[in-house]
Amino acid sequence: MALSKTRTSFYRRLYVAHLIRTGNASVPALIEATGMPRRTAQDTITALEELDIRCEFEPDAGGRHNIGRYVIRDWGPISPEWISAHADRLRQALGYPALP
Repeated sequence: MALSKTRTSFYRRLYVAHLIRTGNASVPALIEATGMPRRTAQDTITALEELDIRCEFEPDAGGRHNIGRYVIRDWGPISPEWISAHADRLRQALGYPALP
């Protein structure tokens, strides 16, 4: 059964938040983990705020501009434990490859 655009977007946001939480916390890491285009990864990170997930970019100390990682500061009403427990199901529904 194909997912609706709304459900796909929701699952993608949850899965990206999970990836950030588990250490795939940069745009290149998200692209590698999912195969999604750069713009989709960037837009998904930005869209986390629509779920009241507060995600911030944390630059590396002494690093060049835009070198760093994303950090989830507040999960709002979303349960990160639920996402972790269902991450594989979300990944499969989205058609993303298994993580190494």
